[in-house]
Amino acid sequence: MAIREIIILPDKQLRLVSKPVEKVTAEIRRLAEDMLETMYDAPGIGLAAIQVAQPLRLITMDLAKRDENGETAPKPRVFINPEIVAKSEEMSVYEEGCLSIPEYYEEVERPARVRVRFTDLDGKVIEEDAEGLYATCIQHEIDHLNGVLFVDYLSKLKRDRVMKKFTKAAKRAGE
Repeated sequence: MAIREIIILPDKQLRLVSKPVEKVTAEIRRLAEDMLETMYDAPGIGLAAIQVAQPLRLITMDLAKRDENGETAPKPRVFINPEIVAKSEEMSVYEEGCLSIPEYYEEVERPARVRVRFTDLDGKVIEEDAEGLYATCIQHEIDHLNGVLFVDYLSKLKRDRVMKKFTKAAKRAGE
């Protein structure tokens, strides 16, 4: 396993539409392991393959809660070719952040519940309902696979402000 570099806004790769994973191979399993290690190291709760410059429809996620001692028993999940097959009309608002837009958080409104279909690492197709943080996170990560960022849900003013901030930071880093 290896920690991979997470690409940061304004990197144009973040706007790519990811390609479907044709087959669960050793290479895909290795990428999923690397993504989990990268996500835990960041630290984050979700990561799309495009965030590590791999334009494939692959997501890792871990929403494990901390216990009374502050310890977390990891519950890593891998979603291959995930898609939302149904969504509730009821909406919910969560404060979202993104490993590709570090240290920026904003409230985003999304469907409160979704039904997601995906393939697991064993090649099995699974369909399940998601609500709460799981629903928000899976929608956020699937958006990444479609070249959409959570800042796209913000007002033009807020979106322009964050894009300008990250573009300036990228220029400074490149000097």
